[in-house]
Amino acid sequence: MSVTVCNESEAGFGWISPDPGWMGRASHALLLQGGVWLVDPVDFAGLDERIGSLGVPRTVFQLYARHQRDCVALSVRLGIPLLVVPEAVPDAPFEAIPIRGPRGWRETALWWPERRTLIVAEALGTVRFYCAPGRPLGVHPVLRLLKPPAALLSFEPEHILLGHGRGVHVAAADALRSAVNGARRELPVVLPRLLTARRNPVA
Repeated sequence: MSVTVCNESEAGFGWISPDPGWMGRASHALLLQGGVWLVDPVDFAGLDERIGSLGVPRTVFQLYARHQRDCVALSVRLGIPLLVVPEAVPDAPFEAIPIRGPRGWRETALWWPERRTLIVAEALGTVRFYCAPGRPLGVHPVLRLLKPPAALLSFEPEHILLGHGRGVHVAAADALRSAVNGARRELPVVLPRLLTARRNPVA
């Protein structure tokens, strides 16, 4: 499988898997002091070598209960722990943030204070079916209606990494506030984009 590498920096890298392309499924390898933490990874040929070039694998995070992806397989293959929607992240540079949603929605976001980076698997995204026209970031359509993720407004990120789409690295805190505060108001213009996303993911 050929992936698109994104969000490359001294703090690691991300990648977007092509299948299914309209969902923009993004994964991340985060680097700090020689340790590498994997977030919602989708496997691809050469991933182990790329991780090894960064540092020592530490943990696999599955941040959304339904995001199984290849978390279990990579945890076993690399011989590292798997944390599924964790309430705490001991021995890691992150703070766990529970995201409350409708019944059955189980998600944890991560705050990386040293990098002022917010990592959100499902509640936020940058692909077409998340975003209102002209917006760089949007709230998941289900949460727009029922429970926008207000807990994330406690943070002032410089970077936002997502489970769906490329990250936000310019005016990220403003994009976060606009996305959450406008979630319900923008729902009527987002719904048509959701309905057409499979047919035309980039329009």
